[in-house]
Amino acid sequence: MFIEQPARYLRWLYPHALWRMNPAERAVYLTFDDGPIPEVTPWVLDVLDRYAVKATFFMVGENVRKHPAVFDEVRARGHRLGNHTFNHIGGLRHGIRSYVYNVDKANALLHTDLFRPPHGWMKWSQYAYVTHRYRVVMWDLVTRDYSRRLNGRDVLLNVRRYARPGSIITFHDSLRSLDKLLYALPRSIEWLQAQGYAFRVFD
Repeated sequence: MFIEQPARYLRWLYPHALWRMNPAERAVYLTFDDGPIPEVTPWVLDVLDRYAVKATFFMVGENVRKHPAVFDEVRARGHRLGNHTFNHIGGLRHGIRSYVYNVDKANALLHTDLFRPPHGWMKWSQYAYVTHRYRVVMWDLVTRDYSRRLNGRDVLLNVRRYARPGSIITFHDSLRSLDKLLYALPRSIEWLQAQGYAFRVFD
């Protein structure tokens, strides 16, 4: 649970970030990190279309530059875009100047006001900068679909165990996650819909 649903004190580290939306509304916010990837993202888009769900895609600028047609398809289908740096860099390994440069380089392609730091960590100087330029979106539930120790059933179980009203749910449209997504993503959406959840994107 420490990973899947961050503890309260972790949320206090970045007090102005979005960790969970309105708990009084029976709605969830699906998000996807690390794309666009041609082997994965189009399949994700088709699944979302099948269930009439919109999501937010936090994209790596380098992947956008490599795969512009996939990026255009995400946007054309009406999904929300978010910045995930240009090279998926971890904030703790970079100074403020190189980190800010990487974030802004990605946003030259993405043109969004949403930002999610790779790995969920930033230095305070980096956080102070990005909160003046972007809304920082973290998560209330990370499915751990990237883990080689889990299978698709485990990922689905994480969704069923930890989803709650207002949850920001994080999947990954990446090659590393694909085998788990194939099983877990459609079943997660079906379960959430059966529980009466609506699907929202950020205003």
